Order: sequence, then C-alpha cells, then structure tokens
Amino acid sequence: MNKIPYYLLNLPQTEKMIRKNIFSISVSLIILYLSLSTPQTFIKIGFFNIPYLDKFAHFFLYFLLMAVIILEHRNSCTNTRKLLLIAMIPFFLGILVEILQSGFTSNRKGEILDMIADSAGITAALFLWLFIRPYYNKENFR
Repeated sequence: MNKIPYYLLNLPQTEKMIRKNIFSISVSLIILYLSLSTPQTFIKIGFFNIPYLDKFAHFFLYFLLMAVIILEHRNSCTNTRKLLLIAMIPFFLGILVEILQSGFTSNRKGEILDMIADSAGITAALFLWLFIRPYYNKENFR
C-alpha cells in the first residue's frame, strides 16, 4: 500500500487561505444550503407571498457575498481588473448553484432570472465599492 506523502497532508497555506476567507466561505455555504434545501424548509407566512421575493433574495445574497469578498480583500483590490476577476468567483458559484438545482433536486429548478439577479447583486456590490474606494482610508478601517 502506498503512503501519502506528508507534504500533501500538511498544507499550511490552505489553512491560512481558509482563515483569511472565513466569512466569504461561510456566506457561500449559507447560499448553497438555502439554494439546495427544500421549499418546505422555509415557513410560509404572509411576508413570503410577495411576488419575485426569491429574486430579491438572490440579489441580496450575492450582493452580500461580493461585499464580504471585497471587504476581506480590500487591501489587495487595487484595480478594477482584479475586482472583475474576483467577481467571477460568486458569478460562477451562482451558475453552479442553478445547475445543481436543475440537476440534483426534484423540488427546485434553475432559472435564468435567478442568474440575472445574482449577477445584478454582484454588479451592485462592485459599483458600490468603486464609488466608496476613493474615500477609503486604510487607517480608519483597521
């Protein structure tokens, strides 16, 4: 039987990466849980009968995810190109979640409008950061 080399098991850079991104990983796991859970998980009350409430929820969750990612990497987001590359992470997560909803759940379906709402939330967080960034003072946020 082959032994797994120790250096493959001891990955301090992975632990460091997880600690650095713990909030964005947590928000991503919450989004994944909410997206793949059954509709019976959510309590039906009058507030939830608002039309297209799920689209607002998609917008808010992906806005929150992108905002958390930006805040975790606010010192390294020095230009717009890096921000756009970082924005691909929640964008592809949204696409993956819709594919998983379509293919692996029987009571959920993936929708194009959900992906549009996800993208709108990501874009809104990006525009908000681009608006705030010139006023961002590193000494005030430590």
